[in-house]
Amino acid sequence: MLAISVRQPWASLLAMRKKPVENRSWATRFRGRVLIHASKGLTRIEYDDAIDFCTRRCGLDETYQHMLRFDNLQRGGIVGEMVISDCVTEHASPYFVGPFGFVAAQARELEFTPVKGALSFFKPELPAGWVPRSPWTNKPLAALEAA
Repeated sequence: MLAISVRQPWASLLAMRKKPVENRSWATRFRGRVLIHASKGLTRIEYDDAIDFCTRRCGLDETYQHMLRFDNLQRGGIVGEMVISDCVTEHASPYFVGPFGFVAAQARELEFTPVKGALSFFKPELPAGWVPRSPWTNKPLAALEAA
């Protein structure tokens, strides 16, 4: 299974289905299921800029702002999964800034699993017997179907 590293709060917004597209400087032909890895790095200035962008441009409401508080964001591991259904150069979402966007389908939050990230798509070193689990119930989840 592949993963893609995304900085916070963008990783959580993807997993929560608030952000329908992941911006990249490179295109991909890959379509299918990927784990959303929240990268470790995040400065307070980067966080403040991201939340300001989400609030002003994308209309992120106070409930999500509270859920995405700087000290609450998990970093350095898997926070969710999604299906990349397309790679586009235009998208109606205010979250799209391009030049390329990986369209996220069937995104969902997962129980946090610490793993080391990498650039581009990568194979995470998951614990033996790892299965995707709900962050709310800790129960195993059925596999996502590729779009």
